[in-house]
Amino acid sequence: MDIAKVETIIICHVVALPYPGRGHINPMMNLCKLLSSKNPQLLITFVVTEEWYGFIESDPKLDNIRLATIPNVIPSEHSRAKDFDAFLEAVWTKMEAPVEQLLDELKQLVTAIIADTFLFWALRVGSRRNILVASLWTSLPTMFSMLHHFELLKENGHFPLDVSERGDETIEYIPGVSTTSVADLPPAFFADHQNVLPKVLEAVSQAVEKAQYLLFTSVYELDPQVFEALKAKFAFPIYPIGPSIPYFELSKTLPTNQNDIDYLHWLDSQPKKSVLYISMGSFRSVSKSQMDEIAAGVKSSCVRVFWVARGDASELRDCVGDLGLVVPWCDQLRVLCHDSIGGFWSHCGWNSTLEAVYAGLPILTCPISWDQIPNGKQIVEDWRIGYRVKKKVGVELLVSSKEIAELVKKFMDVESEEGKDLRERAKQLQEVCRGAIANGGSSDRNLDAFLKDISQGHNLLPLS
Repeated sequence: MDIAKVETIIICHVVALPYPGRGHINPMMNLCKLLSSKNPQLLITFVVTEEWYGFIESDPKLDNIRLATIPNVIPSEHSRAKDFDAFLEAVWTKMEAPVEQLLDELKQLVTAIIADTFLFWALRVGSRRNILVASLWTSLPTMFSMLHHFELLKENGHFPLDVSERGDETIEYIPGVSTTSVADLPPAFFADHQNVLPKVLEAVSQAVEKAQYLLFTSVYELDPQVFEALKAKFAFPIYPIGPSIPYFELSKTLPTNQNDIDYLHWLDSQPKKSVLYISMGSFRSVSKSQMDEIAAGVKSSCVRVFWVARGDASELRDCVGDLGLVVPWCDQLRVLCHDSIGGFWSHCGWNSTLEAVYAGLPILTCPISWDQIPNGKQIVEDWRIGYRVKKKVGVELLVSSKEIAELVKKFMDVESEEGKDLRERAKQLQEVCRGAIANGGSSDRNLDAFLKDISQGHNLLPLS
């Protein structure tokens, strides 16, 4: 063979290390799909536990994304909520060694690692092997700035404190973060999981000190002040790569089972913008008494409802009657983009928030824990595309069925001036979001820049 005529191909091998939770695995996989669609010569090894392999192995993937497993060294996904602190401790102490062993067994040299920010041990692995590491933050950018500047809370007397007594105090000193009440800070800052907070702070600190890139599953234009504040402080590249949600799969034909067909047909039969989509996680997300009030309030509002509820949903089916549909699961983004959906009642997880923005929907915020609290604040106060279900965040006050019924009717009134304004602002955010991910938009350019950066360490291999 004439060596001079041997073609060469560029192979950039990326190892993706998601935190083992659905709200982290999904955005990591969506990012990998976006990267691989931009460069088919990119090879991505997506590392999960054997249990998670069983959950996602049948999901559609591009040919250049392959799954690799480590043993189940952490508690099962089915039981992690029972002792969440122990689950986190296992993630932080037991995954590093098997991941490093897996890297030893890979045939293709690794060019870069994309690791969830909470897997801070991945930075040590990359450093030992001289591999570039990009830290992926899958939450609100504001939350990252809060954690990075946590010492400011201490310096200003806002940590530790009793949120029930000082929740109305405002914080105006965190770089890039708009004025925030103490009650809108994550509850973990004060009471819940106090032994976890130091590890979370360490994860953010490690990302800042040791990562070569910091990626955000957000759009620059949604949080420009935060990104400008971070960029002014750090020398390494910061890339808001867009909403890491499966918008790129909406044009594909949905491989449906009968249940999918049924709920899509039901949505097709409803008037435009008439249905309230409700998804609040599992039934354990709120107390039984609060769930009873929510169900009763939604029922008396006489608003059409599409309700996703895990577990025994028979009571909810009785509640919604002929005006609603209750399902255990759905293709959420596809549903949110359906013409019949007029609003979203959400627990305000970051992925769900971004899906609502992409779909151009207003949000009824019902946050429960962690970053959902500041997410809800951003939705209501900064973006002004939603209402709060609970008027006092962080305070255990039961919201009555009467209050809920009135709020739902007000929220779903698309003809009122307030309702029109709410939806107009949601439409404007949608245009910002879609413009960023369009060809040549800010997120699209950031993805290209990141790919170019990591490809500079590529390997030239002979084409066999």
